[in-house]
Amino acid sequence: MTIIGNGAEAVIALVGNTVIKTRIQKHYRLKEIDESIRRDRTRTEARLISEARRCGVPTPVIRDVTDFEIKMEYIDGIPLKEIINTALSGQTGELIGCLHNCGIVHGDLTTSNMLLKDGKLFLIDFGLAYLEKTVEARGVDIHVLFQTFESTHTDHEELISAFKKGYARTFRHADEVIEREKQIESRGRYA
Repeated sequence: MTIIGNGAEAVIALVGNTVIKTRIQKHYRLKEIDESIRRDRTRTEARLISEARRCGVPTPVIRDVTDFEIKMEYIDGIPLKEIINTALSGQTGELIGCLHNCGIVHGDLTTSNMLLKDGKLFLIDFGLAYLEKTVEARGVDIHVLFQTFESTHTDHEELISAFKKGYARTFRHADEVIEREKQIESRGRYA
C-alpha cells in the first residue's frame, strides 16, 4: 500500500490498480456524529461518482464501498494542470456541461481533479460534490475552475474562452450559467 494523497478529510492509498479513499476520524466531534457524517459523505461521494459515470462523464469505476472507505479504479493519467491547452480546455467544458446536465455540481473543479488518459479526460475527487440544479451553484462551480486557470496559467483568457465554447456544446443553459459566473466574479472582486 502506497499513500498517494493525504488531505483534511481523507487518506488516499494505492494498492495495485485500486485506489482506496478512507475518510479519517475527526476527534473533535462526538464519535456518533463523526461516524454519521463520514458514513454519509462516503456513500454520497460513491453514489455521485457512479451517477456521473452513468451520465457519460468518465470517472473511476467504483469497486466497493464500506462505511468510511471507497475502493475504486486507479486512473493512471496526467493531471490536466500539467498539460492544459485550449483544445483540452474545450473538452473540459464539454465534460462539465455533461456533469451539470446530470444535476451534479462537483464542488472542487480544479485542473488537479481532472486526468488525461488515452486521450480521454476523467473527473476525480467528488468529495465536495452534491446534487443541485440552480444557476448559482453551477456558476460557483465554474468560477472555481476559472480562478484555477487565472492563478496557474498565463494563457487563462484563451483557456476560459475555449471552456465556454465546450460548455455551450453540451449544456443548453450555458449562457445563463456563464453570465452568473461573471456576477459571482464581480461580487468577489468588490466584497
